Amino acid sequence: MIRADLSSIPPYVPGGPNGLTVKLSSNESSQGPLPGVTRAAAHALASSNRYPDMVAWELRSSIADWLGGPSSLLLNPENIAVGSGSSALIQQAIQATCQGGGAGSPGDEVVYPWRSFEAYPILAKVAGATPVEVPLTEDHRNDLPALAAAVTGRTRLVIVCNPNNPTGTTVTREELITFLDTVPSDVQVLLDEAYYEYARDSSSPDGLGLLADYPNLAVARTFSKAYGLAGLRVGYLVGRPEFIEAVNKVCIPFSVNAVAQAAAVASIESKDELLTRTDITATQRTRVLEALPEQYRIESQANFVWLDLGDRARAFSDAIAEYGIAVRCFDGEGVRISVTDEAETDVLLQALDGLRGSAL
Repeated sequence: MIRADLSSIPPYVPGGPNGLTVKLSSNESSQGPLPGVTRAAAHALASSNRYPDMVAWELRSSIADWLGGPSSLLLNPENIAVGSGSSALIQQAIQATCQGGGAGSPGDEVVYPWRSFEAYPILAKVAGATPVEVPLTEDHRNDLPALAAAVTGRTRLVIVCNPNNPTGTTVTREELITFLDTVPSDVQVLLDEAYYEYARDSSSPDGLGLLADYPNLAVARTFSKAYGLAGLRVGYLVGRPEFIEAVNKVCIPFSVNAVAQAAAVASIESKDELLTRTDITATQRTRVLEALPEQYRIESQANFVWLDLGDRARAFSDAIAEYGIAVRCFDGEGVRISVTDEAETDVLLQALDGLRGSAL
């Protein structure tokens, strides 16, 4: 028999091109992997008759060496989990911390901001946990005091998305420290930093730098965005070894394939060249924000911008599609537009100019 509660879980809605020429709906990089990364992936593909390393030891070791150096935090592979994108690791974190309710009783609680990454409530409900949504502030930022206040005796996990998806806003390091000081030490906090590499605000925190002081903190990042590996699905989670061990226990065996592992290792080796692409995106983000009417100008630290259009979100999405551009529409709330390179930004700005006074 199928679980009755699955009928209440909405499907995840991916950004799709819908036959349009410019896809600005999925926060992807417009540039492909570097040649060295492609060669490493092709070499791994040639041996794909063999299973991948189930524990991804080389990749976890590479991540530990990479991140442990500048962070003053000594990292070992035991501090690292890898998964099929950071979203898979978030699901594993929920499964590792929460138990579902039995005989109709509520499960353990997962607290997170809202609107935020739309997978959070889906992943919580799939695990049988109880999702607890905490509204953003009026300026579209995570309300950290409210998130801390929402913690109860049943709360097992608190997720903070920074920069927040889809609004692109960030909290400050000081605000995050105050929050972490408030959350009980036996409640796990997961800082979702999928868009960390695009942040240019010096007050925005680096979650890795806080791990030594907060054992209940873990940080999730991904190779999907800044490193251009969205199609290979590989992310990583950094935390204390006992939490990482629990997260690894609930993963699907061999979930990170050999091609993804090899490409991620090669991407770390080419990180400096890859991260220069984020500077290009940050420049184009400024262009897009400056082109928006002031009432829709929400400062973003991610590779997208958020238009708080409310009930006009669908009309705007349909109107910009006439210009060949796909965006991510959240009906009744707003529209998220990915920011990529100069050429695609030129097309976007022409469309935005054409929509002034009508859909915008």
